[in-house]
Amino acid sequence: MSTSLDLSSDAAEGLHWPEVRAWLNAHPDRLLDDRTLLEELGLRATGRNVVDFGRAALTRLEAVVQREAGARKQIEEIARANFAAQTQTHVSALDLMEATSHAELSRQLDATSQARFGLAGGAIALEKPGAVPFGWKALEPGRVDALLGDDGLEWLGPNFTGLDLFGPAEGEVKSVALVRMSLHLPGSDGARPALCAFGSFEDDGFTPAMGCELVAFITRVVERMAERWPTQA
Repeated sequence: MSTSLDLSSDAAEGLHWPEVRAWLNAHPDRLLDDRTLLEELGLRATGRNVVDFGRAALTRLEAVVQREAGARKQIEEIARANFAAQTQTHVSALDLMEATSHAELSRQLDATSQARFGLAGGAIALEKPGAVPFGWKALEPGRVDALLGDDGLEWLGPNFTGLDLFGPAEGEVKSVALVRMSLHLPGSDGARPALCAFGSFEDDGFTPAMGCELVAFITRVVERMAERWPTQA
C-alpha cells in the first residue's frame, strides 16, 4: 500500500474502512498531528501516542459528579435533620427542667412532645402498687415487662391495643416509643418500674429500625427530675 492516502480526492469514494484503518494504524502521526481534525472528531491529543476521548470522558465525569452531588445532598439533608432534632431535644430538656412537681413534669412532657416534635403526645406511666402522681398513668404490676420484655429497654413500633396512655389522642396514635424507667421516688420502698411514652400520628413515626438515642435522652431527664419530689397522688 502507498505511504500516502489522499482522502480529499474523488478516489477516496472507493475506499473501504479496513483500508483506511490500516493506513491510520501505519501512520498514526498523521492523525495525532492534525489537531483540527481531532477537535472536529471530538478527540484531543494529550501527548504522543495518547488520545483523550474528550467528549466521552467528559460525559462519564459529569455522570459521576451528578451521582456524588446527589449523595452529598442527601447526606447534608440527613445531617441538617439530625442537627435540628438534637437541638429540639436539648430545648425540650430545658423545658422539662422548669417543672416543679410531678404533675407539671407530666404536662411539660406532653406539651413539649407536641410543640417540639409534632407528636400526638408524651406521657409518664408508673406501675402499682403505690401512689401514682396526678397526671401520670397507672400501670398494673408487671405491665412494663409485658410491653418491653423482661430485659427490654425500649420499644419503637406500632401502638399497642389498649395501651391508653395518650388521653383523647389515643385513637389517633399509630406508633409509639416506650422507654423503660426505674424510679427511686422519695417515700417509696425501692425502685418502681415505669415508662416514658411518646405517641406519633404516623405509622412510621416510630419504627424498630430507628435509633432511640434522643427519646432515651429525654427519658433520662424525666427520670432524674421525677426523683426530686415525694410521690403525691
